[in-house]
Amino acid sequence: MDLLQTGIVLLMVVTLAVPMGKYIAAVFSLESTKLDKGFGKIEGIIFRLGGIAGDSMTWKQYAKAVIISNFVMFGAGYLILRLQTFLPLNPNEIGNMDPLLSFNTAASFLTNTNLQHYSGESGLTYLSQMMVIMFLMFTTPATGLAVCMAFIRGLTGKESLGNFYVDLVRAHTRILLPLSFLVSMLLVSQGVPQTLSPNVEAMTQEGNVQQIARGPVAALESIKHLGTNGGGFFGVNSSHPFENPTPLSNVIEILSMFLLPASLPFAFGSMSGRKKTGRMLFGAMAIMFLGFLSVAYISETYGNMALQEAGLSQEEGNMEGKEVRFGIAQSTLFTAVTTAATTGTVNNMHDTLTPLGGMVPVAQMMLNCVFGGDGVGLINILMYGILAVFIAGLMVGRTPEFLGRKIEAGEMKLIAITILIHPLIILVPSAIALATGMGSAAVSNPGYHGISQVLYEFTSSAANNGSGFEGLGDNTPFWNISTGLVMLFGRYFSIIAMLAVGASMMVKKPVPETIGTFKTDNSTYMAILLGTVLVVGALTFFPVLALGPVADALTLR
Repeated sequence: MDLLQTGIVLLMVVTLAVPMGKYIAAVFSLESTKLDKGFGKIEGIIFRLGGIAGDSMTWKQYAKAVIISNFVMFGAGYLILRLQTFLPLNPNEIGNMDPLLSFNTAASFLTNTNLQHYSGESGLTYLSQMMVIMFLMFTTPATGLAVCMAFIRGLTGKESLGNFYVDLVRAHTRILLPLSFLVSMLLVSQGVPQTLSPNVEAMTQEGNVQQIARGPVAALESIKHLGTNGGGFFGVNSSHPFENPTPLSNVIEILSMFLLPASLPFAFGSMSGRKKTGRMLFGAMAIMFLGFLSVAYISETYGNMALQEAGLSQEEGNMEGKEVRFGIAQSTLFTAVTTAATTGTVNNMHDTLTPLGGMVPVAQMMLNCVFGGDGVGLINILMYGILAVFIAGLMVGRTPEFLGRKIEAGEMKLIAITILIHPLIILVPSAIALATGMGSAAVSNPGYHGISQVLYEFTSSAANNGSGFEGLGDNTPFWNISTGLVMLFGRYFSIIAMLAVGASMMVKKPVPETIGTFKTDNSTYMAILLGTVLVVGALTFFPVLALGPVADALTLR
């Protein structure tokens, strides 16, 4: 039954991803399409009000537009959090957020990470939930989609990278807003609250007054998953019955967070005119995902051997930290999807997973290309795809080509820097945290599991995921500053570098395909791509995984 449930959900993902990929390709086409009739007037008003001319941008102009617009949003979000007690829509009289926590929160939602060092129902007003959290939940995935489309245009030799502001608006009007409205209505039908009324007061059996938090939850939940955001309205995220009340709402949320990342390889195939290559990219990511999902499911189903040896029943598997209404299958599927798509939402406590089950979300975030977040995940797998072609070309003594354009030293230097930055901003801060009292004081479980807690926090920040091993006491100056910086570095270094790569590839003359051209539309390419990801990505992190979750697992035997 568990396998049937999982299989049906994953089949639904693939069924929806193919047409959605074609739709995304049409949305971001630089040519006029039938979609313009429905959305053109709305976008025209926005363009006129915003003074957007729609002129083509160079990669430097595109990157500058991304950075300036994003940091204006950061400043606005920070100010609202610092002044929220004086602003309207605060029926529960919540105070201002601490300066360092405000920095961490604004950086978190700006970078599509949504790491939460606060509890939403007690730390944010309704205005902050909507004007900071939900606003950035729309704009940051839209930014990721826009950059991804610019990168694809560069790789495929379009006339220009496009205009960032046009791409940003289209991502909102034609994708995120319509889908969010639909998903919100589905979640409301399952009992998710959507209101601006204050908390409800209830009398307990003991005669005490209990505050029951509520608010505009359904609206936040929809974009939280569609935008691969993850920050919950409540502190316990999608394990809360108001965020995720039923097994059907659980499936809706899984489909929502997986839809756009799974669609983008097919969008790439349509935009590049190489649909087989798009399918190979999807196939490589799907194989990695299924492998990780299998490890998580088997580990959680088998349970904790230490408890078995102590005489405690593990017939139902490791149910610690999981909701009974979801069980092992839907909990492990949610865990695998939320870290594969770098969403960060959780319907179970990752800190209570078995050691190998907990290694799965960490490993997926370390690779950062097992589907990945909206836009950025496809950029990462394409980066590995270019590296795979480069390595294959060197092996046969031929100048490597990707999509009919030569890959040269300039592009490879930028890709190498991007690949190296990811482990650097994970491993160095983790080492500092474990070696100093500022970081290690937050660890609740000493030993191997404590290493996993620290490693998970920085991996989640670098991958712009946002989930955490919640046993870590992370709302401290050290953790707020360090993870805030890691989130910013993890987001913007790769965006700028990949825009430069796309621009460099765009201006190159196409090279005619010959008998010696390495094809990217067959299983051989997919196998080399998988090998490149696992050798370059996985082996980089294996030593620290051995110190954390692997050693933790061995101590249970």
